[in-house]
Amino acid sequence: MTKRVAILISGGGSNMVSLVDSMAGDHPARACLVLSNNHDAGGLQKAADRGVDTAVVDHRPHGDDRATFEDVLHARLRDAAPDILCLAGFMRVLTEGFVSRWQGRMINIHPSLLPKYRGLNTHARALEAGDTEAGCSVHEVTPALDDGPLLGQARVPILPDDTPDTLAARVLRQEHILYPAVLRRFAAGNRAMLSLP
Repeated sequence: MTKRVAILISGGGSNMVSLVDSMAGDHPARACLVLSNNHDAGGLQKAADRGVDTAVVDHRPHGDDRATFEDVLHARLRDAAPDILCLAGFMRVLTEGFVSRWQGRMINIHPSLLPKYRGLNTHARALEAGDTEAGCSVHEVTPALDDGPLLGQARVPILPDDTPDTLAARVLRQEHILYPAVLRRFAAGNRAMLSLP
């Protein structure tokens, strides 16, 4: 049975595009919805251009009331009936209440080699630490930030003249390879760790 995938975005949606484009042929999943918390997210048009339903649940009218925002978000997702949620640049920290409803079915990509550098500014932090490599990780989402079981990682060398921007660009290219590969395995029931060089 083909799995239904909803993808949550906040911006341009480059990882979303790589996921949607990968779900073709004998892939065990198909995108059923791309949802953003931002009306201006460039990824919404990219999803629509690919024939995927889109929706917006703006967090701003809810102010600091994250639970109410997440109730509306959950209701919209429930209407689409996804089997899997993919976070792809969704720039909202989700509460335990929301995560618990989707735990075991929600995955995220993060631009570091977890458990290193949870949170933001990962590339600058890797450079400041003098690391020789960086990369990205796909993990199951749990209530703790960037802390769920790892499903895959891809590594890139850090070059002597790297800046946060140049490193981010190289890591992003690997994200576009890793995330679709992990989603394909996850949709088929395979949660074993995938390591890309």
